[in-house]
Amino acid sequence: MEKRTLKAYAIKHKMSIFQVVKMVKNGQLKSETVEEKGGNVVYILEEQERPSEMVHPSKGRGEEKMNPLALRISILENEMALLRKEFDALKSKR
Repeated sequence: MEKRTLKAYAIKHKMSIFQVVKMVKNGQLKSETVEEKGGNVVYILEEQERPSEMVHPSKGRGEEKMNPLALRISILENEMALLRKEFDALKSKR
């Protein structure tokens, strides 16, 4: 098992530090807290291979290749298209 800091783990797996902290608190990652230089440092205990059950938080429901911002943009574009259709329908009823 390798020991990595939160920041090193986040960089290696292309995640934010906040996401890593959340995963540690939820018990999805094994961690160890060590007192160094008067403060507590959290280390992630990482196995040689990444567990298959651990999924990147931004992945899900068939959007594996979309980043979170692109996903939100596509959702908003779909909503906007629906609103335009409703607006046109209301406009034509006048």
